[in-house]
Amino acid sequence: MRIGILGTGAMADALGTQWARAGHEVRAGSRSGGLREAAEFGTDAVLLAVPYGAAVDVVAGLAPALRGRVLIDCTNPVGPGFSLLTEGGPAAAERIASAAPGAHVVKAFNLCHVDVWRLTPPVFDGRPLAVPLCGDDEGALDVVRRLVRDVGCEPLNAGGLRRAALAEATAALLIGLWVGEGADAQAIAPPLEYAG
Repeated sequence: MRIGILGTGAMADALGTQWARAGHEVRAGSRSGGLREAAEFGTDAVLLAVPYGAAVDVVAGLAPALRGRVLIDCTNPVGPGFSLLTEGGPAAAERIASAAPGAHVVKAFNLCHVDVWRLTPPVFDGRPLAVPLCGDDEGALDVVRRLVRDVGCEPLNAGGLRRAALAEATAALLIGLWVGEGADAQAIAPPLEYAG
């Protein structure tokens, strides 16, 4: 696949390196140059990997180049005190979709620290990491499912793009527990056989 990456920070590097290792062609651009070229290069997928505060403006400025593209949103609208900056809605992913109405936005890769995405593969106690996906376009979801598997993870269907707000709120909660409290946030969920 040809994957464009909007951003050149840690998330862009971690996921881009994994996808290049899996045999994909990857091109990244930064806000100081190359964003449009990266968007145009990503004929199969474009990863939005800029800070949330810049995401909507970046995407709006690239809307024509993103038309028809699969746009993967890994941003987290988390502010001071681990607050959710989009509380009350719409979700960050929905705002991004509104800024580039011709793109097929999929929320993914937002629940883990960048160091997790550098693992090859992210497997814990023999269990591959699961990545929830929120999106409305089945073709776009298929592309992102493949990219999730290419980093050694398992994709999970988390519903349509409207449910991205839940994924973003989950990120704010988990980050607050992990970073703010130093807690093992994974311990808040029982094994599947006890979930029903």
